[in-house]
Formats: sequence, structure tokens, C-alpha cells
Amino acid sequence: MTEYLLPLEQMIEQLGSLPGVGRKTAAKYAFHLLELPQEELEQFCTTLLDGKRRIKTCRICNNLCEGEVCSICADPKRVNGQICVVEDVKTLMAMERAGSFRGEYHVLGGALSPIDGIGPDQIDVAGLMDRIKTGPQPVLEVIVATNPTVEGETTALYITRLLKDSEIRVTRLACGIPVGADLEYADEVTLMRALEGRQSLK
Repeated sequence: MTEYLLPLEQMIEQLGSLPGVGRKTAAKYAFHLLELPQEELEQFCTTLLDGKRRIKTCRICNNLCEGEVCSICADPKRVNGQICVVEDVKTLMAMERAGSFRGEYHVLGGALSPIDGIGPDQIDVAGLMDRIKTGPQPVLEVIVATNPTVEGETTALYITRLLKDSEIRVTRLACGIPVGADLEYADEVTLMRALEGRQSLK
């Protein structure tokens, strides 16, 4: 026997399938949606469906866009020859908000994780290599900006090995101690990456 009416239970189950949404939060959302006027709820649903229909994947870098090519790839002011490789669009957007990178991107759509059955064929490494080999401009540098996790490090190492015999410069996005943080609370991986990414002061 379900705790709620079956239609309400089904709403909760659907909302609970969203990342980071537990059953209590899903129930809260479901009750909120039930309290909305019919017109507002229909507009809410229509907006979601319309977004799903209109948002596509850039055929060049896998960023989100409405047409065939995203605004970044279509921007003639971007620095050619420099590709920043990220795991997902959320990371790309974070990089753009920082405003310090003016090159191009390539979204892999994940990271290598053999234990989860995610190999090179499950992420878009092939698309990256194709851009490097056949792109309109020669690629001078590939910046690997995968997450500082086991999966991210594995992916970075794999990409580095693929490009080891090329003349392309391969760099890894530096990770270290956040501003304002105490070193004593940093984990071993963070300290290691901070040491690897250290810079000269003179």
C-alpha cells in the first residue's frame, strides 16, 4: 500500500529521480505543483518540454545550443588552436563565467571509469581527436580540464597518451588549495595537485 494516492505517489517518484532530490523534497515539490493554478502548471510543463525540444548539442564541441553550432564555436573572436577539454557542459559554463579562457572547448560527456563500464567509446574522445586531425585551424594546445577525481585523472592520462607523439602541447588544469582554506584540512590529492601546479615567485 502506498503512503499517498497513486497519482501523487507517481509524481513523487518522478521528481525523486532528479539528482539530489530525496523523497521528502520530492513530496514537497509534488504538493507545491498540486497547489499551482492549472494554467501555471501547464505553462511550467510546456516550458520544460519546449526547452527539451529546442536545446540541441553543438556538432563541433558538444556544448548546448539551439542550432547546429553553439555561440562559442561560432564566435570569430575566440582563440583558435587552443582546446579546453571538459567532462560536461556545467564545467564549460563555469569556465565561461570565470571569463579568463578565450579558446575553444570540447565536451567529452563524461569520464573514463572502467569499473562502471565507461570506456573511450562511451565518451567523445574520438570527436576530440577528429577535431585535432581535421579541424580548419591547427591545434597548438589541449588543456585537459577534467575533474580532480580518479575518473578525471584516468581520462586526462588517456588523452595525454593519445597525443604523446604529436607536437601539440598538452596541459592539465591546475588544482590546489582554495583561497582562504587552511592547509591542515586539505586532503592528500589536493595537496599533491597543489604541489604539482606550484609556480615560481621569482
